[in-house]
Amino acid sequence: MSVTDFKTLHENEAPFLLGNVWDAHSAQLVEKAGFAALGTSSHAIANLLGYEDGENMSFEEHLFLIQRVLDVAGIPVSVDFEAGYSDDPKTVAKYVRQLADAGVVGINLEDGSVVNGKRQLGPASALADKIKAIKDATDVFINARPDTYTTKHPDALSESIDRAGIYQQAGADGIFVPLIEKPDDIRAFTQAISLPLNVFLTPGLPAYSQLGVLGVKRISHGGKIYGWLVEQATDAFEVLLKDRKLPS
Repeated sequence: MSVTDFKTLHENEAPFLLGNVWDAHSAQLVEKAGFAALGTSSHAIANLLGYEDGENMSFEEHLFLIQRVLDVAGIPVSVDFEAGYSDDPKTVAKYVRQLADAGVVGINLEDGSVVNGKRQLGPASALADKIKAIKDATDVFINARPDTYTTKHPDALSESIDRAGIYQQAGADGIFVPLIEKPDDIRAFTQAISLPLNVFLTPGLPAYSQLGVLGVKRISHGGKIYGWLVEQATDAFEVLLKDRKLPS
């Protein structure tokens, strides 16, 4: 599927659910389940490689896992590319061009960063410059992510709309606003910004049937499935050590 075909997934009245994966095997499971497209979870991939979330792995390490996903995937692959693994827009564009040449059709690119374990909101101009540089190099679907709600900005909705407008002007194709949950906030955002809105699946999110009415076009779940599996494995290893048998 081309970038153009991937864009059309964001044009339906009902939002499409992206299957978030962390390796080749999970990519195969997502495709077998019937998802229309998959997206990598940088958080899950980092943890898989023994790192904390927040660009602690190298671009080369990340690229290796992405390539393995691409090698087995028969559906479109979008990559959670954090903040681009560089502050230099030209370097970020070079990395994204490598992803596009490998077969990636879309990326998430965020304006936040993790400093000493805490996520901080960066300047909108920095992400805008990266978006412009990427669009000069290739035409992947850029899902720009304002970290306004994840950093608990005091006026998260207004700041999200302002930043989304800047990213739209820079050339973004979609906007990902993690942790926006209130129906009034979602409605206000989609009325102000014409780009497709991607939300993050949380217990506080409105029902799927309501999200389409509110204007949501895409739903992600990030590393949630990976995290659930880690919890199951943790319990299983504890049972194995205690009872000297596999859990039933």
